[in-house]
Amino acid sequence: MTPVAIVTGASSGIGAATARRLATEGFHVLAAARRGDRLTDLVEEIEKSGGTATAAVCDVTSDESVAALADTAAGLPGPVTLLVNNAGGAIGLDPVESASVADWQWMYDVNVLGTLRVTRAVLPALEASGAGTVIVVSSTAGLDVYEGGGGYTAAKHAQTALTRTLRLELVGRPIRVIEIDPGMVRTDEFALHRFGGDAARAEAVYAGVAEPLVADDIADCIAWCATRPQHVNVDRLVVRPIAQAAQHRVHRVT
Repeated sequence: MTPVAIVTGASSGIGAATARRLATEGFHVLAAARRGDRLTDLVEEIEKSGGTATAAVCDVTSDESVAALADTAAGLPGPVTLLVNNAGGAIGLDPVESASVADWQWMYDVNVLGTLRVTRAVLPALEASGAGTVIVVSSTAGLDVYEGGGGYTAAKHAQTALTRTLRLELVGRPIRVIEIDPGMVRTDEFALHRFGGDAARAEAVYAGVAEPLVADDIADCIAWCATRPQHVNVDRLVVRPIAQAAQHRVHRVT
């Protein structure tokens, strides 16, 4: 039977690129996100390319929605062998002294508790498969901090801590735990969402950077990690564009 890969945040960006790529690797992709219309288009695209996929409308901040996702996965014919926790995001670039508690709460709920909810719901199926893999798409923001990024870096540090703890707790059981930490990735929506739809501020993030990473680059990394022999666990993969030497050491062409 075809193995099932669950990808959250699959309606755009890294999640959509990952769904497409995993379908080419032989997985039946269960694409999960809030925007059902985009998921429908993605599934049609995958199937036209010869892959197989199922759409599941899911909000990772809702216990009930995540439970329904797990039920959908259980109803598919193949074993669930891969979970890609990709849903996440950032809001704002405010300093701590004027930070919005609501924004910080949203970032923690989506990035950290969303990962917790989905992982907890899917772990029994991953273990039952006998060869499960959990991939958490975090960020280099989970490894360092920068001015104005307190809420996002705090959430991503917490997500990284969750991932490392999970790996310790699952040792001896047939489930790998892998963390992918992208640096500067240019997607259609991440920066735009962060700045409340302000296209000029979103564009400024990438100004002068000749070749930032794109979603397909991260999808390639995810697929490579997921398709290693089961005894190979890539604990953490940090990936940046060549122009980015550190979190805010970026070469820009003027």
